[in-house]
Amino acid sequence: MYDQIAANKRRTVLLIAVFTALIVVLGWAFGEQAGSGSAGIILAVVVATAMNLVGYYKGDAVSLAASGAKRVEKRDAPELWNLVENLVISSGLPMPALYVINDPSLNAFATGRDPEHASVAVTTGLAERLTKPELEGVIAHELSHIKNYDIRIMTIVVVLVGTVMLLSDFLLRGMFRRNGRDNGQAGLILLLVGIVLAILSPFLAELIKLAVSRQREYLADASGALMTRFPNGLAAALEKIAREDRPLQRPNHATAHLFLANPFDPHVTKKFERLFSTHPPIEERIKRLRTMGV
Repeated sequence: MYDQIAANKRRTVLLIAVFTALIVVLGWAFGEQAGSGSAGIILAVVVATAMNLVGYYKGDAVSLAASGAKRVEKRDAPELWNLVENLVISSGLPMPALYVINDPSLNAFATGRDPEHASVAVTTGLAERLTKPELEGVIAHELSHIKNYDIRIMTIVVVLVGTVMLLSDFLLRGMFRRNGRDNGQAGLILLLVGIVLAILSPFLAELIKLAVSRQREYLADASGALMTRFPNGLAAALEKIAREDRPLQRPNHATAHLFLANPFDPHVTKKFERLFSTHPPIEERIKRLRTMGV
């Protein structure tokens, strides 16, 4: 299990490094068409930093509001509160803010920039229909996202996707304007390079975001199993989610990567869909959990 956690962390660092390189290349290309490649790189870094700061401090509030989550206290949901409280005490985490989403589907998510500013939200369907070991497995998974700082990483990745798309749009518009002034061979080559970058970059950025999201889910599965010492609890919960295969009533593409299971299609079965899913195949997650030695 520790090997799996370490491997997932290495893969995530690599994917984010590729993401950063893509933004630098886009910034350089944008700067070149404007007359200064280095200025373009600086602009790309400034834009990415500004967007990251906004996402860092306000991303959790936006995610909770978009999901229709309502905050609850101990008196509102004592059993759920006690379960979460017991897990955070045993794992050494501060108590997160607890939210409930009025939805019959089985799902949950965690958000927040660090353990001191974290929230866990669960659907009413999840809280009502899972057994205690299953619910503990799910909550441990979400607390692991908090403990591993997954939410911070995914916030950064999502912001970087937005930066790539913004720079790609600027680059494409700038290339066409430049081509109108420069019809020589060099101008044509630069135009073609810019078009390729502008078209492919958003697609590659989205694939990288999805890959990071899937790796963080595997890591949270492993960390959650380590927290409860009972991987079969989460495995049983995922099996129940796959059987019901009920999407959220208010799914949102912007927050889909946060949830325990894909809020649009919890049991993704088609191979083509798996490539563009925010979550790894649920059968693979169950298989890994069932074979874990803790």
